[in-house]
Amino acid sequence: MKSSSMIVVVVFSFLFSSNAFSEADSRVMVELPSPMKAHTLKNMRGHLVVIDQLLMLLAEDKMDAASELAESELGMSSLTKHGASHVASYYPSGMRQAGTAMHKAASQFSRVAQEGEILAAYKSLRNITAACNVCHTGYRLK
Repeated sequence: MKSSSMIVVVVFSFLFSSNAFSEADSRVMVELPSPMKAHTLKNMRGHLVVIDQLLMLLAEDKMDAASELAESELGMSSLTKHGASHVASYYPSGMRQAGTAMHKAASQFSRVAQEGEILAAYKSLRNITAACNVCHTGYRLK
């Protein structure tokens, strides 16, 4: 066996035998009825698409479009559109709080983007993703 191939085998052996892959998932398991789980996953995937679109709009210096998109798709005014009040009743309190924080951060981002300062808008967008990370770090769907 070539020495480079041997190095690859050794590295992979170490990685797959290390604790990094064997640690238990400590996130809170949230059990939802099947339709609610599908609805939640669809919403979260949609949120990722919107965040990607926001990044593109910021990169293109389209602040007004970013502001409108954030509020209509992620902000507090989007809650009815996503059926948030119905679905959130199935979530643990901390998960609801993280979701509310994300929607509030999106509304705040919308206001910051309207002011036209690109760096401030990027910094504000980070508050949206931070709320997503809090939820995804603490909870998982069964």
